Amino acid sequence: MSDENARYIQVGDWVFEVKTVRALRVDEYGKPYSAIANCNLNGDSMYIDGLLTKDDKEFSKEDLLTFHKFSQKMGLENMSYHRYQNGESVTKDVKVQSFDKKTKTKDVKMRLVK
Repeated sequence: MSDENARYIQVGDWVFEVKTVRALRVDEYGKPYSAIANCNLNGDSMYIDGLLTKDDKEFSKEDLLTFHKFSQKMGLENMSYHRYQNGESVTKDVKVQSFDKKTKTKDVKMRLVK
């Protein structure tokens, strides 16, 4: 995939579309990881499913920013995730802001939406 936000690649008569991604929190691929998530892409949205962290460690702000940057690279507009916090089921919806190519703004801005 040469285009940074392309979600498909054609090989011969087949088009392969990226619909599911497995994400691992790890310094180097192949090493033991401290968190795992499945990301399901549908249209302009991504749902982060099966989010598990080692030792029930929190899904941090830095983690959320990483998924946000990934969503930007995939050209998505929304992402959401589900997590149990303090024994309570919580779903968060996040609006993905696009990268401003004219001003080359790299600030990640997020807004939770209901």
